[in-house]
Amino acid sequence: MDWKLVGTTFAAVFIAELGDKTQLATLSFAAQGSRWAVFVGSASALVLSSLVAVLGGEALARVVPPQLLQRIAGVLFLVIGVWVLWSTRPGAGA
Repeated sequence: MDWKLVGTTFAAVFIAELGDKTQLATLSFAAQGSRWAVFVGSASALVLSSLVAVLGGEALARVVPPQLLQRIAGVLFLVIGVWVLWSTRPGAGA
């Protein structure tokens, strides 16, 4: 097993999930009921969505070279970041 990849993936997903809408929804559910039921439900959902992403990425890598996928993902992240910054500037959407 590639432990460096495990650590990198863990860190990226953990940081990306902090404070996002999924975590806030989970916090809200936990305030309403059993924390263990909420933990099992939210952890299961994250595992299943990760499985879908891994299987989709693996299938896509059979058609598109992984290096090209990384470049496309990088460009998309930059485009989304610029779009978010542009759309949240003062006076935007007014």
